[in-house]
Amino acid sequence: MDKFSEKIQFAAAPVSWGVQDDRGPAWEQPYERMLGEMVSAGYTGTELGPYGYFPADAAVLNETLQRLRLTLLSSFVPVPLTDPARVETVIEHVRRVGGLLSALGAKLLVLADCQTPERREIAGRVPVDGSKSLKLEQWKQVGAIIRQVERASAEFGLRVVFHPHVATFVETPFEVENLFNALADTPVGLCLDTGHCVYGGGDPVDEARKYGDRLEYVHIKDVDARILGEARRKKLNFEQAVGAGVFSRIGAGCIDFDAFFRFLAESRYAGWAIVEQDVIYGKTLVAPVESMRESLGYLKNVVSKLDSGNQAAKTRA
Repeated sequence: MDKFSEKIQFAAAPVSWGVQDDRGPAWEQPYERMLGEMVSAGYTGTELGPYGYFPADAAVLNETLQRLRLTLLSSFVPVPLTDPARVETVIEHVRRVGGLLSALGAKLLVLADCQTPERREIAGRVPVDGSKSLKLEQWKQVGAIIRQVERASAEFGLRVVFHPHVATFVETPFEVENLFNALADTPVGLCLDTGHCVYGGGDPVDEARKYGDRLEYVHIKDVDARILGEARRKKLNFEQAVGAGVFSRIGAGCIDFDAFFRFLAESRYAGWAIVEQDVIYGKTLVAPVESMRESLGYLKNVVSKLDSGNQAAKTRA
């Protein structure tokens, strides 16, 4: 059996340095320094982050990526999927990001719904009866918009994977299922974020198994179960929960990464895993570069144990 460690690579993303979609103090960090810290922590790839943080000039950004030997993989692109009146704005933004990704050799566009104030307030506490979720006609509208995004992305040679995200209308397993029912006749894949999955009430292995070949990309986050419980009990909004540390360093939280990566290996997943720890800029007790270095060390150990176990099983056979 081939070594899983030879099939999976680890990348980072600006969100682990506090760079959120809305401009703020975190955007003042020199991007070259951030990318250098990713490399020093052991990563060989990165996502683009919110459009406008990294240079929008492909030649300028490519020079830095080439010098640091970093691969640009994708961009996380949140757009307002529940407002049909904003379709033109959505497609314009997708084409803007798509052009830059294509020029830099990236292959994926990671699509998500935008966060909304009403969903931030019930993050992790979405009623299971569907009363705060979209209705059938709305799911059809969302599916129609995503079809347009998929076609626009294809113009740049990009595949679309959808990222279920806390504080949006695609958060819970029930909502993810409704979304992919609306996309059943499309090639849109799944980007499974382990942290958002757990925050939204799902199990990463169960969700990965459910979507089979649609699972094309993974974001690796961990969750502090105690803080998540407090966030639910105290009815914290999503930003408050992130500020409280709901996303922990990988290996310090509640997610069973041994089981998750075992499933990836058994299902012959090959490609990139994006390691993340959503934080509020300036509020971390440990520097992002140190946390991300420790997270990568933990994950490499998980993968190494899988390889060792597979080799032992092969020897016994």
